[in-house]
Amino acid sequence: MKLNQLKQTFEEVFGRLADRIFFAPGRINLIGEHTDYNGGHVFPLAITFGTYALAAKREDDQLRFYSINFDKQGVIEGSLQGLEYKGTDGWTNYPKGMTKLIIEAGFPIDSGYDVLFYGNIPNGAGLSSSASIELATGVMLEGLFGLAIDRIEMVKIGQKVENDYIGVNSGIMDQFTIGMGKEGAAIWLDCETLEYEYAPIELPDASIVIMNTNKRRELASSKYNERRGECEEALSRLQKQVNVKSLGELTPEQFEQHRTAIGDAVLEKRAQHAVYENARTIEALDKLKEGDVEAVGQLMNESHRSLERDYEVTGKELDTLVYAAWEQPGVIGARMTGAGFGGCAIAIVKDENVESFIREVGNRYKEKCGIEAEFYMANIGGGARELMREEME
Repeated sequence: MKLNQLKQTFEEVFGRLADRIFFAPGRINLIGEHTDYNGGHVFPLAITFGTYALAAKREDDQLRFYSINFDKQGVIEGSLQGLEYKGTDGWTNYPKGMTKLIIEAGFPIDSGYDVLFYGNIPNGAGLSSSASIELATGVMLEGLFGLAIDRIEMVKIGQKVENDYIGVNSGIMDQFTIGMGKEGAAIWLDCETLEYEYAPIELPDASIVIMNTNKRRELASSKYNERRGECEEALSRLQKQVNVKSLGELTPEQFEQHRTAIGDAVLEKRAQHAVYENARTIEALDKLKEGDVEAVGQLMNESHRSLERDYEVTGKELDTLVYAAWEQPGVIGARMTGAGFGGCAIAIVKDENVESFIREVGNRYKEKCGIEAEFYMANIGGGARELMREEME
């Protein structure tokens, strides 16, 4: 949908012009899955799909929300006095939560606003549409009300919305990537210290293909919080033998030395994934700096096997896509991305093979799962921001 269509829809819905237009991307994660809340490293990048927020300030304290993606719900109304979480408010809890927590962080929001959202991230696909709405709201409030919010602080507020307001016990990777994304680069992030560096992604004659299972995954489902709880339990058992604050601090060698302290086969597998996945992520940065994309591809493949066997978060649909991808010519590496239980996988594919890759993987998936997969080419984009006039052309 073009920006002039969005502006026109805003005018039709709210009866006036939008003052400003903001954008926050979605994200994919090259490698480092379920390591963020285990104090490890992740290697995500912002993509050019994302969430648009068109907004105008109001004279009163009323808030009016409208989403083109949920247009049948019409305009949902609220006020600055009614920012508490309500299950019945659905998707508007994300912008409400950001508004509430930004005010609580000491930033003055002295009037209401009208806002229209439009996202071209497939909803529930695991490309982080919820964090994208959070950060789109953050930059929108910053712009509309002339606030100067440190970007890392805004990222932390977004995570707090997810954890404390919505009730999903997720790590900081999604908000960090969306808030701090940089065109042409992935972010190598230490989730424990928030130290990070940008790593230029150069894929000579190859592209990143996103493969959507079209099986909805609900991040707030019990499985995600269950995995986190299992890792916390494994850590607390290990801490009786080794002085660490998180699984991300352990090297594979240290883990092998102390793994028997866990005393439970399932918990051991969960911790093994967190430790070895972190090591793979550290290695991936080195290989990328050396320009060894083939080695990065192998690490991606190992990551998927670990997520399937040790962490058990893939499922039939993701495994079918990834296994089919591995068999195609020109595939450098493929793995699930995101929390799992459905959602998306990614593959690095030689450009000359992309067309046949999409056709063959799509056919195999339809045959085995009875669902049509969708494929997107992932371009690496910048982080959450107000759109300048030249970006609106």
